[in-house]
Amino acid sequence: MTSKLIHGYEVVIGFETHTQLATQSKIFSRAPTAFGAEPNTQACAVDLALPGTLPVMNREAVACAIKLGLALGSHIAPVSIFARKNYFYPDLPKGYQISQFEIPVVQGGEVSFFLGDERKTVRLVRAHLEEDAGKSLHEDFIGQSGIDLNRAGTPLLEIVTEPDMRSSEEAVAYAKELHKIVTWIGICDGNMQEGSFRCDANVSVRKPGAELGTRREIKNLNSFKNMQQAIDYEIRWQIEEIEDGRTIQQATVLFNPDTGETRAMRTKEDAADYRYFPDPDLPPLVIGLDWVENTRAQMTELPRAMAARFVQDYGVPEYDATTLTQSKAMAAYFEAAAQASGQAKLASNWIMGEMSRRLNAGEMAMEQVPIAPAQLATMLARIADGTISNNAAKQVFDVLWTGQGSDVDAIVEAKGLKQMNDTGALEKIVDEVIAANPDNVAQFKAGKDKAFNALVGQVMKASKGKANPQQATDLLHARLG
Repeated sequence: MTSKLIHGYEVVIGFETHTQLATQSKIFSRAPTAFGAEPNTQACAVDLALPGTLPVMNREAVACAIKLGLALGSHIAPVSIFARKNYFYPDLPKGYQISQFEIPVVQGGEVSFFLGDERKTVRLVRAHLEEDAGKSLHEDFIGQSGIDLNRAGTPLLEIVTEPDMRSSEEAVAYAKELHKIVTWIGICDGNMQEGSFRCDANVSVRKPGAELGTRREIKNLNSFKNMQQAIDYEIRWQIEEIEDGRTIQQATVLFNPDTGETRAMRTKEDAADYRYFPDPDLPPLVIGLDWVENTRAQMTELPRAMAARFVQDYGVPEYDATTLTQSKAMAAYFEAAAQASGQAKLASNWIMGEMSRRLNAGEMAMEQVPIAPAQLATMLARIADGTISNNAAKQVFDVLWTGQGSDVDAIVEAKGLKQMNDTGALEKIVDEVIAANPDNVAQFKAGKDKAFNALVGQVMKASKGKANPQQATDLLHARLG
């Protein structure tokens, strides 16, 4: 695995992602999981660990784990075990967290994605089911803290990678791809601000060929922007510490987006410190092969499979296909426009280019695109048959986007955007341009290609942008020999 060096050091990054599962109730109780309720109104006796209460497994949470395993090419354990992870924290009512340790439900698998034009693959160690803890609320203005146990018992899948990433850019690309997958298959809403998709980055540095360095875990990164800033800062900090002769201590750190810095929160524990042991209140989780196969048969087409189909059926490059399957909405839009227009590559170019640019500028989601696929398809067809040029199409696109018109052909007529396809008229313009620009003609004949481009520009200017650029180019070549 190749990687770039930073001041002579190789960066090593692994991820742990807590994915909140889209179930109606908690993992071991019937309490609801809705976000935003008043504190402590969604915590029942089981969540509070009152004496005599027993956990009962939520079948839908298991179904979500099976879907993830199938989506990532993982092994789904026919039998897995729940364990108690023992630690003290005020928002952990039991004094332990029910999780999985030795035998998780999802084992292995991988996530593939593009970083620029380069395809990357990150191997997964596991994904295990567990319950979330509560939340500490700090009211600085009154100098008090409180505990909200609404989140206690919320079902999570913790997805753990191998330390395969070598830069903050690669780490963010992995996180975005995983986010796409869990939302695509419907097991998580992906809302990072609400804590539905929380990433912990384990970062270390080493000299090339050396053993892995001591890692520090950056907790609860809740945006892709913060993720990259936090990892970049941590990399710089660790390198400076080592270069100054100090030793990196294993620790859990937090990122402050206001200062752009990480700071140590506590010394990082190892697995032995949590004193894992099998939970006596929960029997082994048994998943039959029929359940797995029934789930497989009902799953939606996965992004990577859809991307491969786009390459096969529509002839678009692999990079385009991967980009177009960033979301279900974008994939569906592309397929509808490509089928209606018969111009798959043009559709890809416009969706990935002008449309994405406007969505980003307006901070809009794909579902908010104001142009219907059929409208885009008509515009693409007019480009393909030579009715309008690409430049004219941008004017049509703008009218459609701003809602000032809805019929492509009517917009073309109203704005006089039809290309000049009258060969006789175009020949006359070409002859006039040649006669009026003897210097450019002489330079072109002397081998200067820029002079020819200037002549094409003069033809387009004389035709008020209505000449077909390819026709103008061909006619100029014919006239100039």
